[in-house]
Amino acid sequence: MRPDLERELLRKCQAGDARFFEPIVRAYERPGMRIALGMMGNPDDAGDALQDAFVKTWKALGRFKLERPFGPWFFQILRNQCRDALRSRQARFRLEALDEWLEMRPADPEQGPERVRERKAAKELLWKGLAQLNEDHREILVLKEIEGFRYGEIARILDIPEGTVASRLFHARRALADVLRGAGVTHP
Repeated sequence: MRPDLERELLRKCQAGDARFFEPIVRAYERPGMRIALGMMGNPDDAGDALQDAFVKTWKALGRFKLERPFGPWFFQILRNQCRDALRSRQARFRLEALDEWLEMRPADPEQGPERVRERKAAKELLWKGLAQLNEDHREILVLKEIEGFRYGEIARILDIPEGTVASRLFHARRALADVLRGAGVTHP
């Protein structure tokens, strides 16, 4: 969504017109679901967290400053909602639902069945590795490596300095590499 259009929709929402929140929800629903799923580990808990985050966002919209980017503010609300849900429900990181919901780039059909099987095995191994990481490491890897956010965006979402993003990402990548090496992967 264009930033100027998004700002205008948010301005109308702040004026109390809920009709203009629907396009905002549609714009952030898919990336929000991927982030929530990466943190929560299953589509039911992720969907609940995402819905609760949208409700909290609507309620807090009056405090949002329109000159700031909306995405990082929303994703921070979502992150906090996921963390709260993980603590309160002891949600578990389940692997079997991830491929169903995450829209990772499909394999090239011309690569053949062996390459498709290799890609599937690699994705499964990646998610098993992520499941073994602590919440902070898993979260930052999902934001950077799966969602592709830039360091500044991650810093705003997590409410930490950019230098801390770089440090956490370094340690998270190293932890994932250690987990994958333990599973017999020589080049993570």
